[in-house]
Amino acid sequence: MLCVLALSSAGAAVAAPDDMADSVPSSSYFTQAPTTAIPEGSNWYTSAELGAITTSGNTEGTSVSGKIDARHETANWSNEYIVSGFFKEDVNHNNDGSTTRTRSAERYSVSAKAAFKLLEDGNRAFLLGSHVNDKFGAYTRYSSIGIGYGTRLLKRDNETVDVEVGPGYFHGENAAGDSEAGVTVRGAAQLRWRVSPSAALSQSVSVERGTSNMHSIAETALSTKINDTMQMKAAFSARNDTNVPETKKNTDTQTSLTLVYSF
Repeated sequence: MLCVLALSSAGAAVAAPDDMADSVPSSSYFTQAPTTAIPEGSNWYTSAELGAITTSGNTEGTSVSGKIDARHETANWSNEYIVSGFFKEDVNHNNDGSTTRTRSAERYSVSAKAAFKLLEDGNRAFLLGSHVNDKFGAYTRYSSIGIGYGTRLLKRDNETVDVEVGPGYFHGENAAGDSEAGVTVRGAAQLRWRVSPSAALSQSVSVERGTSNMHSIAETALSTKINDTMQMKAAFSARNDTNVPETKKNTDTQTSLTLVYSF
């Protein structure tokens, strides 16, 4: 049985200060530059998404994914805070009639970015920090911090392209228990395309190149509007590390179907 659940919150929905933000899914690793002026004071724009899949019969199990993305806009700053999680639990029936629950996936991540808006439209300087706990991944812990410059390369009525680049530092622990740390160079890009008034596509990729490992994340997401505050989102993401223990694969992928509530 497929269950797709939505998080809810009291209060009126407010459109984000971006001409495509109401229909184009945002990336977990990319801060957008607003294209319209911010009113006096400050504004919060938040979205929450949750998806769940449960199976019964010959195969039993549950997987849940969720994310909260909060953006704080002021006249000079665009700040973003993201918390996300994913877990998968399988139910095994033993010969003696008992059942055993086994956790086969468990990942939690948090990130924060402060972006200062420069004089030219779409340009910004940013400070980014992130941390990931992945119990079954090639890296069980991965933390990074970076600074950089971002700009909007393309701006059309239904399409935008943003890029970011800058240095950083990472510290990680792989599945074999070995710790790694070092200086990185980070680059990121995102394409957002409004396919129709009610459907939009985004493609984002970020790469951190260090002395011992290259860590990359890519996501493709398609969203359709249900109403002014609700969207259905289908996404495919891939995480890759070039230097992993022999018992682990280089790439982890995830396909998800969620409901997104904006407020």
